[in-house]
Amino acid sequence: MALRNVLVFPDPRLRNKNTDVTVFDEELKTLVADMFETMYKHDGIGLAAPQIGVNKNLVVIDIPDENGTQGQHQLALINPVIVQKEGELIESEEGCLSVPGYQDKVMRYPHCSVHAVDVDGKEQNLDNLEGLLAICVQHELDHLSGKLFVDYLSRLKRERLAKKYSKLTKRGD
Repeated sequence: MALRNVLVFPDPRLRNKNTDVTVFDEELKTLVADMFETMYKHDGIGLAAPQIGVNKNLVVIDIPDENGTQGQHQLALINPVIVQKEGELIESEEGCLSVPGYQDKVMRYPHCSVHAVDVDGKEQNLDNLEGLLAICVQHELDHLSGKLFVDYLSRLKRERLAKKYSKLTKRGD
């Protein structure tokens, strides 16, 4: 396993097109393991492959248990598609490993269902996800479309964030 570098907003690579995973081999399993290690290192609960510069339709998620412990509920979603969103939009306080140190409110559906495959290429249907898991799935799958949670914010907030993070990345912070 190896730590990967997380791209930081407004890096244009975060907006690249992504392709479906078609080969299910040891290289894919290593990538998934690297993504979990990177996510944990940055205290995240989700990470999409485009965030580490890999333009594949792949996300990893691990929602902590009630004690805040991770590692028991690892979820790798390959070629995921949200097949249903349900409920009245709710306000969600979100952050992102690609926008470190910043959180803001975003509107998300409280329930969703997802179709994906696992690291062995086996189909999986995750029906009626709710709570933090549903919100995290929606957030991470946005990355696969080149969308960040800051895209839900006002234009003025996005422009200020882009300016701030551009300066930080130029300084190497």
